Amino acid sequence: MFGKIVYIGDSEAHVENLQKEAAAADLMNLNVIFEENDQRILGEVFELGSDIVKIRFLGEYINNKYVNGVLRKPLLTSKIRMINTEELMELVGTYDESSFVLGESAIYKGFQICPNINNLFSNHLAIFGNSGSGKSCGVARIIQNIFDSKYNIQYNANLFIFDSFGEYKNAFGKLNELNPNYCYKFITTNVTEQGDIPLSIPVNLLKLDDFALLLQASNHAQLPIIEHTIKLAKIFSTHSEEANAYKNHLIAKALLAVLFSNETVASKKNEIFTIIEVCNTPEFNFDSVIPGLGYTRTLSECFEIDSNGNFGESVLITNYILSKINDDLDTIKEPEKASYSLKDFAAALEFTLISEGFQHNQNLHDDAVILKVRLNSIINSKLSTFFSSEYMPLNNFISSLVANGAKKAQIININLEDVDDTYAKVFVKIISRMIFDFSKGRTERAKIPFHLFLEEAHRYIQKDNDTFLLGYNIFDRIAKEGRKYGVILDIISQRPVEISDTVIAQCNNFLIFKMTHPLDIKYIGEMLPNISADILDKQKVLQPGNCVCFGGAFKIPMIVKMQMPNPMPYSSNCDISACWKMPSQTVNESQEVLTNDTTYQI
Repeated sequence: MFGKIVYIGDSEAHVENLQKEAAAADLMNLNVIFEENDQRILGEVFELGSDIVKIRFLGEYINNKYVNGVLRKPLLTSKIRMINTEELMELVGTYDESSFVLGESAIYKGFQICPNINNLFSNHLAIFGNSGSGKSCGVARIIQNIFDSKYNIQYNANLFIFDSFGEYKNAFGKLNELNPNYCYKFITTNVTEQGDIPLSIPVNLLKLDDFALLLQASNHAQLPIIEHTIKLAKIFSTHSEEANAYKNHLIAKALLAVLFSNETVASKKNEIFTIIEVCNTPEFNFDSVIPGLGYTRTLSECFEIDSNGNFGESVLITNYILSKINDDLDTIKEPEKASYSLKDFAAALEFTLISEGFQHNQNLHDDAVILKVRLNSIINSKLSTFFSSEYMPLNNFISSLVANGAKKAQIININLEDVDDTYAKVFVKIISRMIFDFSKGRTERAKIPFHLFLEEAHRYIQKDNDTFLLGYNIFDRIAKEGRKYGVILDIISQRPVEISDTVIAQCNNFLIFKMTHPLDIKYIGEMLPNISADILDKQKVLQPGNCVCFGGAFKIPMIVKMQMPNPMPYSSNCDISACWKMPSQTVNESQEVLTNDTTYQI
């Protein structure tokens, strides 16, 4: 089959083809061994001619273990043979307690590809492919194979699947049938069935960065507004006498600043009434009773303008306002444990805007108005139902995510299909940040691993302005630091060109299904210096359900044929032919026009 070596270059060798009819020689993409004394170099046939076979060098077998890369080229006298079973098993792996079945080799029929679980899942993983190429089915099959292991019960797994279209519920809903110790949890923004868990994020766990993302802050001037509002919301949540006194203190200082401003009396009255309308307490509201010497006035009566154009009770109201100012309250500390709602946060935002340093600052006022409008739109929409005012520590919240009643869930499917991209991205970032902070704060590092499967990752891991505004992007941070804390990204996307460069650069393993868009193919080639042109060429002609696998978990790039998942995810194409058909009618029977007295409804 193989003759003499006629050429050896830096990365390839040309060998005589003794089997003259190229069509009969089924050698393409097969592996061969260059053997000479104790040297065994692995190569792959990448071009086949009638006279010459071109073989690319891949690596070397040293002490029966495969090592990537070739330091010593084969000799011209080296013998060339096909790879044997033992050498092939070293490449594809053996199914045991430390591995799982990924699929079958598309080149070597009957050989299963069994990557080491640690090598594949202790590093970030990227799964790319066109719509319809088999990504969702591939992900479902991988996870099903992991939990269907005959060697291990993966009880302590924590797989979070952020599901853009509700695809995976069908695939994993009966996980406990594989083993009664397994449990699947479906958290959703759209509860439709018994057992669905509504998404609920405790507001007390939202940090400055989370609120900035939620309110779509666009400049740094808005951050102090949010930061001060969080402090006030926590203080006011205690509903204590001190908290009420602090409210009065803030209102009093704001009213005093207006009273001693250069505005007209009428303008002062309008501004004061505006402050009392949005920020009020029992001591400061329109009906509050202001005691004088032998008489009383309501607060609103104190601001009636007399015939001289002044406030009729200016002395009375000024003394009353001064009595509520207590500068010692400016050092009040926010409580460590505080529960408040988004409405409480909105009320605190009003107090922020009348606070010293914010009042009468037009630029800050304009920035704050934008935040108020966005906050109120959230409060008055379905989005507000996804936030809880109940106090919950971070550890308890993470525990609540993985708990399903008295059981521990191994797969936590978070469905965001009815939330638009803007807020879906925010929810995913917030939950991912909480998981990362939880893992980072643990004494024992990386003892509780979390895998974040991001379906349609280009919706979430974008090249946005988080780094400019906050100094970091949570997915970039997890990509760079998450591995050592056990937080692993598993990104699934049809548009890698839209995903953050940093995240892709930190991925150590890749499963590439068929891709045809030239920008995506070019981008992958540029972002991954170790990927060869041959791999890029291979993925262009893959059949659905087949993928090119390469990275740290694979000895060499491999084409893997995956079995269809059972059960299937909801990711198949619409059966247009079946949908178009008239039910229970033949062509001849349906010639007459169907009529109905009522308006047609779907």
